[in-house]
Amino acid sequence: MTSEHALPDGAPAASDPADGPARSRAQVVIDGIRQMITSGELTAGSRLPIERELGARLGVSRGPLREGVRALVILGILETRQGDGTYVTSLDAARLFEPLGMLAELQSPENSVHLLGVRRVLEPEAAAHAALRIGDEELEEAGRILDRGEALLADDEIDLEGTIDVDTEFHRLIATASGNPAFAAIIDALVSRTARARMWRAIHQHDAVHATQREHRAILDALAAHDPDRARIRMQVHVLGVEEFTASQFGGAEGEAEAAASALADDEPAAS
Repeated sequence: MTSEHALPDGAPAASDPADGPARSRAQVVIDGIRQMITSGELTAGSRLPIERELGARLGVSRGPLREGVRALVILGILETRQGDGTYVTSLDAARLFEPLGMLAELQSPENSVHLLGVRRVLEPEAAAHAALRIGDEELEEAGRILDRGEALLADDEIDLEGTIDVDTEFHRLIATASGNPAFAAIIDALVSRTARARMWRAIHQHDAVHATQREHRAILDALAAHDPDRARIRMQVHVLGVEEFTASQFGGAEGEAEAAASALADDEPAAS
């Protein structure tokens, strides 16, 4: 790591005995670099101070220093460039939320219902935001995606993996159209990692793939009408269907899913 950047005066030097043994030396490094970024001393694209200087200011040896830096690299906060040092990344939402995708990937099938519950909270709001912002080009692209899905359903043997890809692409487009990078990053991580639950439903629930396509069309109609309330409700009902089915298969959340379904039943608009 090479640079003449100085650490801010407020950055923690060494771990204080009062911090206790639980606070590792690597954590001192993580906290110190994090403070450098939040204080504005380091910004996106900044190069870290040289290793010797950084270690001295934080009161840690080379081993813990490198361990802490590696942890921040994994989190997408830092990046190392061979022969050129270590830099703060662009800190964009997509990169910072990448570990969330790994967390979702590691969830067991019975716990996927919890991820679907998170989607039910986030995606309706993303759809409502998208309804106010989405442009003609994005609407046309969404229509092409759904047309591709309908072509898959017309085959004698439905390509389930293909329909899941269409589903994922459609949801990603809406999240991006919301104009909120955090929405887009979190939803992107969750949608791709809940594909197994959606595939399970497609295989075991009669007419699920056709119902999904109809729900997608209803969501698109609401987006095209730039109606945020209708887009929110359509998306909520859509995501709830997968959550409710998954809960019924693996247990643990039936009551919550059924309560949500009951609450939505009174608010759902007539089919478009």
